[in-house]
Amino acid sequence: MMEGLFSIRKPSSPRARLSLALLSWGFLVMVWIGLTFWDILPPFSLPRPEGVLRALVRLWGEYDLLGNVLQSWWRIAQAFLWSAALAIPFGLLMASFPWIHDLVNPVAAPMRAMPITAFLPAFIALFGMEELMKVAFLWFGMFFYLLAVVVEEVSRVDNILLETAYTLGAKRRHVLWLMFRASFPSIFSSFRILYDIGWTYVILAEMVNARKGVGYMVESARKVLDFERVYAGIIAIGVAAFLFRWLLTYLERHLFPWRHPSRSASETAVAIGASATRKVAEHGK
Repeated sequence: MMEGLFSIRKPSSPRARLSLALLSWGFLVMVWIGLTFWDILPPFSLPRPEGVLRALVRLWGEYDLLGNVLQSWWRIAQAFLWSAALAIPFGLLMASFPWIHDLVNPVAAPMRAMPITAFLPAFIALFGMEELMKVAFLWFGMFFYLLAVVVEEVSRVDNILLETAYTLGAKRRHVLWLMFRASFPSIFSSFRILYDIGWTYVILAEMVNARKGVGYMVESARKVLDFERVYAGIIAIGVAAFLFRWLLTYLERHLFPWRHPSRSASETAVAIGASATRKVAEHGK
């Protein structure tokens, strides 16, 4: 059994994955309980787990947790849609025509490296402090990341595929459409990280003149030093982000099933590889 645990690239069974996940989260909860039970940290910095659970119930009943999560999701969704609508065609053109890449990339590359938090005052000055600023700020954080992913994935499309299309009489627009279709499954995979970026920055955006959203919910609790509610809000944000990420993973598996071979197929490939290795070893003897 121990040998199986340390086999390189051997996939875990569903039961093992669940057990390991419960083990890791159980360990963190036990550390949390220990730190608060023996008062190793001040109560303000780390409240007790039972208090955070009560605060979660209060968030749901008294502070409209679902409404705040949906408001944050809607802001992220708007920024996400605008990012995809602009980055995908722009990235396709950059990967297809080198002169466009050479024109745009000198600006786009530094933007990816700069911390988006530094731009928040500029966005407030440009767009005010209402909804437009929050969506524009999130769009800025998502767009340049997605643009780089699109350029990279379109560039990976094999030239043989394009030459075959030209041989069959395809026009330039047909080849562009072919490149988009060939690269889109990989681009879709990046949407999960794109949503993670959105959930990361929406907290900061909603701390500025917001009246609803998860960032506003956490910040309003911090202002009154209700740290049980702060930690409850953090947990709620984590659960919401996880659920949306799971939804994107579910969609990817059903839209592009060939990117995720079944476990039986993987096991068959492993068995074939092991058999071939044994035969090579036998011949070597």
